[in-house]
Amino acid sequence: MSGWVAVAAAVLGGYLVGSIPWAYLIVRYATGEDVTEHGTGNVGAMNVRRSTGSWGWFVVAMVADGLKGLVPTFVAKYALTGSIAGAFIPWGVSLETVGPAWWSDPSLWIPMGVVAGTVLGHNYSVWMALIKRRFSRTGKGLATGAGGLLAYDWRYFVAVLVVGLTVIAITRYMMAGQVAAALSLPAAAILLDSADWPFALAMGLVVYAAHHRRFIGMLKGREPKLYVEDRMGPRG
Repeated sequence: MSGWVAVAAAVLGGYLVGSIPWAYLIVRYATGEDVTEHGTGNVGAMNVRRSTGSWGWFVVAMVADGLKGLVPTFVAKYALTGSIAGAFIPWGVSLETVGPAWWSDPSLWIPMGVVAGTVLGHNYSVWMALIKRRFSRTGKGLATGAGGLLAYDWRYFVAVLVVGLTVIAITRYMMAGQVAAALSLPAAAILLDSADWPFALAMGLVVYAAHHRRFIGMLKGREPKLYVEDRMGPRG
């Protein structure tokens, strides 16, 4: 497999892994119910908490969703670099060693393709489309994206985590922290003068787009603080 075909395969592979609806499966196992009938209707870790009332199951779902992004991205980097040490190097740093023309080498886009694929898979799960018999948005991609970023470039992961948690602690609005985390990704790439800043910008916008409607609702006073219980706030 060569060139852009490999990149397309990376996106598809990431998408199929990212589509695994761990939240749906966990809630079915724990309570026998459908996670999409509770809280926001999303197939994500926080909705597991809203559906089960358990922070323990929330942690399980968060880790599972994070691994959807982390494992495929790490495997892709390992395959390209040929070493564990190389897989741990931030991908932006690896691109800088290649030079400005890195964009012309399709293989160097593969880790980005995997991260993007996993996030899109979580947000628009094909497996949930088969289960529900309709294709629609199923998540917001934060945990899966964070896992992918941890493997892709740990500096991005730290920036997103610190900014997101800080904003939640200050405002008490989870939605504000989630949006701040998404927007901190391209900001971090620009501050680091990383060669992959267009990718960081695109991913930040993808995650923000999934939050846009409820974020606007928050600005209009429709979003509750610390939305962790079922039926506390809006769906979407």
